[in-house]
Amino acid sequence: MKNKIKTSLLTLPPSWNELLKDELNKEYYSSLIEKVSSSYIEGKVYPPFDEVFRAFYLTDPQNIKVVILGQDPYHEERQANGLAFSVYKGVPLPRSLNNIFKELNYEYGYTIPKNGELEPWAKQGVLLLNTSLTVEEGQANSHAKLGWNTFTDAVIASLDKLDKDIVYLLWGNYALKKAELIKSKKAHIIHTAHPSPLSASRGFFHSDCFKKVNECLKSMGTEEIDWQIKD
Repeated sequence: MKNKIKTSLLTLPPSWNELLKDELNKEYYSSLIEKVSSSYIEGKVYPPFDEVFRAFYLTDPQNIKVVILGQDPYHEERQANGLAFSVYKGVPLPRSLNNIFKELNYEYGYTIPKNGELEPWAKQGVLLLNTSLTVEEGQANSHAKLGWNTFTDAVIASLDKLDKDIVYLLWGNYALKKAELIKSKKAHIIHTAHPSPLSASRGFFHSDCFKKVNECLKSMGTEEIDWQIKD
C-alpha cells in the first residue's frame, strides 16, 4: 500500500511535471514524499492520497488566470478534497468558506449555496493552492514542516517565471508573505483580510475582492471568472 501511495504522490500531470522537474528531483522532495507516505499508513491524513494534487490536475499552468492561496487542508473527515477552501459536495460548509460565499452574495447577489465544491473555479483557471498539501486528522498545520512549503514556494516561483498575466488573490498575512516570491511585472496582487471568522470583519467582508479580480482579468483581455457555485 505504501508503494501505491508513494507512486501517487510522485505523479504530477505532464505540464506540471515539466514545469517543476528540477524541484521534483531534489533530495528534500524525496524525503517529503517518504514522510507523507508513512503518515498515511500510520494514521488518518487528509485529503485522500490520490487527491493531494487535485488542484494541479484540474488547472494546467498555461491556463492559470488566478491563484488563491490557503494554508493547509481542512483536518476533519471528508472535508479536504485537494482544493484550497473547498469541501466535497454534501459536506457542511466550514466557516471560512461560508464567509467566502457571504462576500460573493454581497458583491454579486449570488445565493449562498450549501455546496462547497469549488471545482468549477479550478476548471476556469483558478489554482486553489494550499501551501501545505496534507494534514493529520484534527491537527492543523501538522505537516507544515515536512517540506511542503518549500515545494509550494517553488510552484509559485515557477509560475511567476512564466511571466504571464496572473492575478494573485492573497487572503490574510500568511498568504501576503508569499508575495515576496512574485516578481513578474505581469502579476497582479490583491490582498484582503482572511475570510476566517476571526478576521473576516476586519477587511475581507465588503472588500469586493472577487470583482477586483475580474476587473483585472477584463483589463488584460482575459475571460472573467464566473464565481457562482450552484447546489
